Amino acid sequence: MSTPRLPPRLPLAGLRIVELGHYIAGPFAARLLADLGAEVIKVEPPEGDPHRGWGSQVNGHAVWFSIHGRNKLCVSLDLKSAEGKSRVKALCARADALIENFRPGYLERIGLGPDVLQGINPRLTVARVSGFGQDGPYRDKPAFGAIGEAMGGLRHLTATPGVTEHPPPRCGVSISDDIAGIYAALAVVSACWAAKGDPAARGRVIDLDLVSSVFSLMEGMLPEYGLFGWVRQPQGAALPTAAPTNTYLCADGKWLCVAGNSDLIFRRLCAVIGRPELAEDPRFANNIGRCAGAAELDAAIGAWTRTVPAAEAERLLTAAEVPVSRLYDTRDCAEDPHFRARSTVMEVEDPLLGTRLLHPAAPFRFDGVRPEEMVRWTAPAVGAHNDHVFTELLREDAHA
Repeated sequence: MSTPRLPPRLPLAGLRIVELGHYIAGPFAARLLADLGAEVIKVEPPEGDPHRGWGSQVNGHAVWFSIHGRNKLCVSLDLKSAEGKSRVKALCARADALIENFRPGYLERIGLGPDVLQGINPRLTVARVSGFGQDGPYRDKPAFGAIGEAMGGLRHLTATPGVTEHPPPRCGVSISDDIAGIYAALAVVSACWAAKGDPAARGRVIDLDLVSSVFSLMEGMLPEYGLFGWVRQPQGAALPTAAPTNTYLCADGKWLCVAGNSDLIFRRLCAVIGRPELAEDPRFANNIGRCAGAAELDAAIGAWTRTVPAAEAERLLTAAEVPVSRLYDTRDCAEDPHFRARSTVMEVEDPLLGTRLLHPAAPFRFDGVRPEEMVRWTAPAVGAHNDHVFTELLREDAHA
């Protein structure tokens, strides 16, 4: 494969990351850093990351992986072989950070633990993403993202109140892995920033886990339990801390999400639904009162939405500057003019799949760089950059 195009000037240009990741969390962290301009070298086994087999396929290649592996240099190594270990050490000797998401202890067992790698490169930051963390009684238990949702408290909250015959639903994407990946990317950048400009700085070892990542999103639930013994219960599509904010059925059978939970917006909402007296009711003068009376407010809003098609309700509420949206599916996102205008949805050429396809843009924007420029290339084949990395790149570094 030809040498990849140099990225436009992005914040992390010049940062080198080695990814020993598989499936989602570690590779997602590395992809965010790659989108930001870092040089990410993804090390896969000769048969490839198992994630390459997930989801729909085109020409034998996973469509999702086109995104998951984009902007990365892909090399293949057998980490159990002497040659594979030697090459990982050579990569880490020239890297700023390593991201891995094996089960705790695996890298140590094959002779590639942080003590070994930082012995070669003392400035190397090592980010370790696992199910339960590198210590504690659950350290060695296996886990995927669903376990993070379950044990971190999220799946308890997604249940429908009063419904016990159906399991609490998951949100439809690997949210635990994605959250942990975002945190890992942030932690890596933080550690590298701390070492910047200090020739005596040593790399850090970062310990992240799926369960803690989800648990960190539980807002005020932990101090509420500690102080009052409260255990927050499922609220369906509502929130116990803000009202009115819920999802309402419309006349055409479609659902509408409405967030009227500030004092000013609540007054606008009441005017649109023809219930201005609710805004004058002293019980609903502030958010605390509205939360206490959320059921009454939801009933009033729902009574109105059931008389209006979703698109018309959305138009009326938008005109009154009330936050509102129909529930979008993928088609809605792909065809929405705002998504297209901001290149949130964009077409890219994927040589591996042999076609053009839609990619989501990186969620961050930088002046002087178009979103399309941040996708320098789509996911390459397994080992596509072996020659570039192991002959050109490492040799150039050795002579630098």
